[in-house]
Amino acid sequence: MPGIQQEELIWLQELTRNYTAEQKSKFLVVYQGRRKDPQTILICCLIGLIGPAGIHRFLLNQIGMGILYILTLGLCWIGTIVDAINYRKLTWEQNKKEAVEAAALLGLN
Repeated sequence: MPGIQQEELIWLQELTRNYTAEQKSKFLVVYQGRRKDPQTILICCLIGLIGPAGIHRFLLNQIGMGILYILTLGLCWIGTIVDAINYRKLTWEQNKKEAVEAAALLGLN
């Protein structure tokens, strides 16, 4: 999978450890469609410094925080700057949720 970090790969291998080859294949197809790219999140976060803040929160399915960021200019840019620093962690947390949901969707967990 392109752009995947080592930590994410290890976590996915552990999650799919007991899956058959067919189940792993189905899981990866669903997960790839739902996975968020850290670089996209960073770019959208940085756009929030000069344009509409909070776009990255919408991409991370955090609608309430996205609205809050829009209304407060990214919490006066401080929240946007913090998110730009922590973009990998934000994306990793969302991707873990997406992996668990993908497994549940396929009835694998």
